[in-house]
Amino acid sequence: MAQNDFINQFIQQFNTLFGPGFESLSAELRQQVRTAAMAAFSKMELVTREEFDTQRVVLMRSRQKLEALETQVAQLEQQISAATAKDNRQEPESPPASE
Repeated sequence: MAQNDFINQFIQQFNTLFGPGFESLSAELRQQVRTAAMAAFSKMELVTREEFDTQRVVLMRSRQKLEALETQVAQLEQQISAATAKDNRQEPESPPASE
């Protein structure tokens, strides 16, 4: 949804909420309200629903990749621990020093 579409929707909801009282205001005052709303919304750095959904999909993929990498790191750590334990068991004891 484009920013103007969003503002138009906001104005329509505003009209519905405040009913006939807002409609009776002069066109100039309605335009001032619209301009003030546009300025306020532009400062909010809002994103469209499409942009939000796109970023949500990217985040979900990133989480899946992170979880896969965490699993892989855990497996590698287990392999290293197992190899280290095996090496420690296989090392021969050093013979006593003879004089």
